Amino acid sequence: MIEKIAGAVFRFCFRVIRKEYTDDIHNSLMQFVRFGIVGVSNTVIGYLLYTVSLLCLRKFGILSGIDYIVAQIIGFVLSVLWSFFWNNKVVFTLKEGQRRNVWKALLKTYISYSFTGLFLNSVLIVLWVQIFHISAFVAPIINLLISVPTNYIINKFWAFRTNAE
Repeated sequence: MIEKIAGAVFRFCFRVIRKEYTDDIHNSLMQFVRFGIVGVSNTVIGYLLYTVSLLCLRKFGILSGIDYIVAQIIGFVLSVLWSFFWNNKVVFTLKEGQRRNVWKALLKTYISYSFTGLFLNSVLIVLWVQIFHISAFVAPIINLLISVPTNYIINKFWAFRTNAE
């Protein structure tokens, strides 16, 4: 249903700018839409895992003082695994004759998410908040405009790259 709505919106936009909306363009845009849906689910799952982990650690008095850091690590590790599973299954699917080393793709996915989620977002948030004086509450939203497409490109052309048989 989301793909039908997105497809209709994209077709309309292409008509407005008088550009041809080919099957290849449609497939690429729908792949990005699916990546975005997986990303939203990944964000929700990551936050839920963080919250549940933090509550459990605090309830049992485990690692007090650094419990939120441990919960963040648990949330990150498991949500990236979630993201990898769904990206592999519905976003970067294999066509007949293609193959992918799953372990290598998983490792590359963790590297990709570490780069965009930790390094790039940290640099950008300093830029927005300290240099451009943008609210610290708005800055992470602006980061999404850069980190999501960057992560998509890294995943598409590096982490989930396929090999012909």
